[in-house]
Amino acid sequence: MFTLTHLLNWLSRNEEGQDLIEYALLIVLIVLVVAAALPGVANAISAVFNTIAGQLATP
Repeated sequence: MFTLTHLLNWLSRNEEGQDLIEYALLIVLIVLVVAAALPGVANAISAVFNTIAGQLATP
């Protein structure tokens, strides 16, 4: 039976597998950074749209 541990052992011995794992870790790191920054960006965008809506609403 081919299990996850067998796959990880095979990938650790295979140089191409190491590259794949490194790229996967890099993608995970980028996703975490983007997820951490997203609420701040969303608040800034919301503030800009609220300002524009306020300017359009005043006569």
